[in-house]
Amino acid sequence: MKNLFDTADHLITDGLNFSLQKHGTLLKNDNDIDKDDLKKSVEEDAERTGKLQEKLYAENNRSLLLIFQAMDAAGKDSCIERVIKGVNPQGCTVTGFKAPSLVEQAHDFLWRHAKAAPAKGMIGVHNRSHYEEVLVVKVHPEFLLGQHLPGIQTVKDADAAFWDARYASIRNFEEHLVRQGTTILKFHLHMGRAAQKERLLERIDDAEKNWKFSMGDVKERGHWDAYMNAYEAAIKATATPHAPWYVVPADDQWETRAIVSRVVREALEAMDPRIPKLSEKAAAELPEARKSLNSEKD
Repeated sequence: MKNLFDTADHLITDGLNFSLQKHGTLLKNDNDIDKDDLKKSVEEDAERTGKLQEKLYAENNRSLLLIFQAMDAAGKDSCIERVIKGVNPQGCTVTGFKAPSLVEQAHDFLWRHAKAAPAKGMIGVHNRSHYEEVLVVKVHPEFLLGQHLPGIQTVKDADAAFWDARYASIRNFEEHLVRQGTTILKFHLHMGRAAQKERLLERIDDAEKNWKFSMGDVKERGHWDAYMNAYEAAIKATATPHAPWYVVPADDQWETRAIVSRVVREALEAMDPRIPKLSEKAAAELPEARKSLNSEKD
């Protein structure tokens, strides 16, 4: 397989000098990439990921958490589907986070996400995540008024110090998960405004995709600049070596899938999960078990 891209080009481990505008919504060498090569890359990486996940499951002392954030119609669902295509469903959980319920609002904003963190041996996928609390909620701070937060009586109470504290809570939460054996990969599928318009129109024009259309998605386009600012601020504040961000071009869905699939495969290879060795007692029982099974009459 030819080298189509370098995942390091999309990796953010320190947000100090991060600028979202410096990251394109298409690969730089887009015109030189054959789509069939991208598809083959995705398939090969998904197959390899499945084999590595089986070892992770058998090892049973670490986990992998994949976090996906993007504007509407950026292709999160289809990307997730392709990335985990080769994974045994028993070893993977996918959680989609929509607007919090009244029960969830009665707890701290990280509560429902902590509950959905992957168990040992598992790959967990969060389709949207705790980052919604510093993205959509930052663009629409009126949502804070339903969270019963001390000191927040009006939207003006959510000042810079409030958001800095929320970023700190996210960093601490992710650091805690890492200490417990969870590898975290965070993906921002970076789509341009024109590409989103094209995909929303496709949902209107294609009867089989009408069900995906939401007028709310169109209305949110009016806040595009605010969302881009919120994404940049969130990535700047929460990109760390132990919980990095990947800013992935998303105008072409096969480019997105190929990059994310490769990042996941490389992360699992770096984790290097191993099938555990049997204890001496368990190993000693194998010959006896073989003898017992072979003595059975068919």
